[in-house]
Amino acid sequence: MAFMRKYLLPTLGLFLAYYYYSAKEEFRPEMLQGKKVIVTGASKGIGEEMAYHLARMGAHVVVTARSEESLQKVVSRCLELGAASAHYIAGSMEDMTFAEQFVAKAGKLMGGLDMLILNHITKTYMRLFNDDIHHLRKIMEVNFLSYVVLSVAALPMLKQSNGSIVVVSSQAGKIAHPLVAPYSASKFALDGFFSSIRTEYSVAKVNVSITLCILGLINTDTAMKAVSGILNMEAASKEECALEIIKGGALRQKEIYYDRSPWTNLLLENPGRKILEFLSLNYYNMDTFINN
Repeated sequence: MAFMRKYLLPTLGLFLAYYYYSAKEEFRPEMLQGKKVIVTGASKGIGEEMAYHLARMGAHVVVTARSEESLQKVVSRCLELGAASAHYIAGSMEDMTFAEQFVAKAGKLMGGLDMLILNHITKTYMRLFNDDIHHLRKIMEVNFLSYVVLSVAALPMLKQSNGSIVVVSSQAGKIAHPLVAPYSASKFALDGFFSSIRTEYSVAKVNVSITLCILGLINTDTAMKAVSGILNMEAASKEECALEIIKGGALRQKEIYYDRSPWTNLLLENPGRKILEFLSLNYYNMDTFINN
């Protein structure tokens, strides 16, 4: 007890004070000027809006999704808005070979990579889980495993640029929601994997940031159709959401929260978890991170 009063509590106090009150850098659109950015799931919704924001900021953009026709329109609009360059590569993230090759092709088109924004998902239904293992497997492969494949393929370029990985997730990856068990599992997996990798990068001095974006209900056509007749709540703006995601990546924030409720950030940002993660590092042999 004396040790806790003398050492542990002051240490935790300093940790929390630093985390909550340290000066935050302000976002400036010029942070993205000339940057080389990949956006997945960019044929519509939040991904499309992120592409347009990046174009206005003067970034180089490569977008991907399954619909070539939709991507052509997105690229054309990006060029109209002032993108330094804009390209598309159509394909399905169900194909892990495509996912890996896509990153290499995008890197060649732009001459490198500064930011990888992972935003795509496969079709999701709101219904009770009925033992559909095939559907569960597909969701885990597209919503989670392809994110890992893409980030692994992008890491060499991101190390060279001291770049960023931005992972678009959901409140369903932080708290339990009924009717979306497979989707929720994929989003919890993103948190577990990328939060662990972020810690590994930090200890191993890999200067690549990872931003996990926790989104509430956003007014995309896909989301509105999925929740129709099931949820009675107002959705947040996809345009504003897209901008907040880009800001979080540019500022290298660990997590961002976007939702209409002012309580979301306060209730989901878990200081207890952060403290335990910080303290648990004391039990590791640091040579493990250096030698690997």
